[in-house]
Amino acid sequence: MPGKERGRKGVKALLVLVCFTASVLSACTSNENGMNKGGKEQNPDKPLEVSIMTTFRGAEPPLKDNPIWIELENKLNVKLNITWYSPNNYLDKMNVTLASGDLPDLLLIENPFAPNVVSAVKQGVFWDLTDIVTHYPNLMAAPKDSWENIKIENKIYGITRARPTVGQYGIPIVRKDWLDKLNLEVPETMDDLYQVMKAFTEQDPDGNGLRDTPGFVGMVEADNMGYFTWARDVFNHANGWKVDGDQIIHPDLLPGTREALLWWNKAYTEGLVNPDFAVMKLSRMKDQLKAGKGGVFSSAVIQDWILLRDLRKVEPKADYYPLNYVQGPGGRFVGRDTGHFGMYAISKRVPESKMKQILSMMDKGATDEIANIANFGMEGIHYNVVNGMKVSTEQAVKDNVSLEVFGQVFTTNDKYALRAFATGIPKDLYERNKLTLDEREKYSVANPAANLISETGDKYMPEINKKSQDLKTKIIMGTEPIEAWDQFVQKLKADANFRKYIQEMNEAYKKSRGK
Repeated sequence: MPGKERGRKGVKALLVLVCFTASVLSACTSNENGMNKGGKEQNPDKPLEVSIMTTFRGAEPPLKDNPIWIELENKLNVKLNITWYSPNNYLDKMNVTLASGDLPDLLLIENPFAPNVVSAVKQGVFWDLTDIVTHYPNLMAAPKDSWENIKIENKIYGITRARPTVGQYGIPIVRKDWLDKLNLEVPETMDDLYQVMKAFTEQDPDGNGLRDTPGFVGMVEADNMGYFTWARDVFNHANGWKVDGDQIIHPDLLPGTREALLWWNKAYTEGLVNPDFAVMKLSRMKDQLKAGKGGVFSSAVIQDWILLRDLRKVEPKADYYPLNYVQGPGGRFVGRDTGHFGMYAISKRVPESKMKQILSMMDKGATDEIANIANFGMEGIHYNVVNGMKVSTEQAVKDNVSLEVFGQVFTTNDKYALRAFATGIPKDLYERNKLTLDEREKYSVANPAANLISETGDKYMPEINKKSQDLKTKIIMGTEPIEAWDQFVQKLKADANFRKYIQEMNEAYKKSRGK
């Protein structure tokens, strides 16, 4: 989710990974002669059966008779046995599956650096693809960051689910039609945003005579600031951890984090933030924004249209406008993305010959032809090209065609397709989103801890993160004073486990830079 911590943050409760027995490991023996596990030669003309566990991010998963599913199987000469899970419970399902040892051929891992994933890697659960994947040119065409930032101790254990390096990090998206109605300029600074949030809350921009349009709508997680994170990063001018010389500094130790808490507390106290932010779920947050009950929120660029699509059914002139950056004490800021949204790991139970067939399937899936089918459907049926732009048809909606379904498996390297386009988007919004992405590249700041590992952090930081976030939430709501944060930071600095974690992260940072 946008605004989530990278590095060792944002890790949910983890299950203990079971060890594979010697007999199971023996089944992983490589087979160079194209033999299956039963010792029979595989028929090259017979469709390759591939089991996949992944997520869908649309309203519902596709069924087996979905025309895109059928077309992909025909084009790739495969039989896809896909288990789809909602993003609301995917992590839990993935953890259970990983702990059981009963893995599909391809397993989507959204956080390659979660402790149980790293443990699985060290136990040999997944194929090491470091030297193999370089032979698949379409996969290697993904941005360099997409591969570098999934490396676990400088090795590749999965096929990157490549994404552009801008467009996903969540900075504010605002109701442009409300700005126009209230004669307000597009906000640039934190002060500008505060005044916009205040006006949206108090000046009845929807004209219904009620105070039911909170300036900002968002939610936090149990262990991080969630959709409130951007303010902390703007004040720190850092995407989570901050580089200081040859060191990196944890965000809780940065002064901008304190400033952000004060900023949010003032906004909450004045009623500019949805009062249920501490318990709000993502689905409820989206429903509120689709209903027009919120003026500012933070999310990926393309959410401007995904949420607006429903809102315009009742408010045809509504407009969600993604900002290019937010001006903070350190200058214009927007976070740079890691270039991936996880990876598809191949189970070591898969024989080597099939592993290479799966890589070939994914390599072909990364071609323009297959990626176009997966993400946009078939021309003349699901879209038509009008003035150089793919315009979705009603059939695309009926057939559940979008980047949020099969595009989660077979991605495209087109940054505009991934970050500026969604099914049904009008050309004017698509062109505006493209400009937003180009602008964000000028100011984007990377997270220096994106692929760093600390065993101490894996062990102790989940609980520390929860305590930290619990206090942050209380300070925002005014049930704890800001002085409580000062005391917490001092205790954190003195905590032996936290100090060791910081040391390990800095050692990993230096090692990643060849020092």
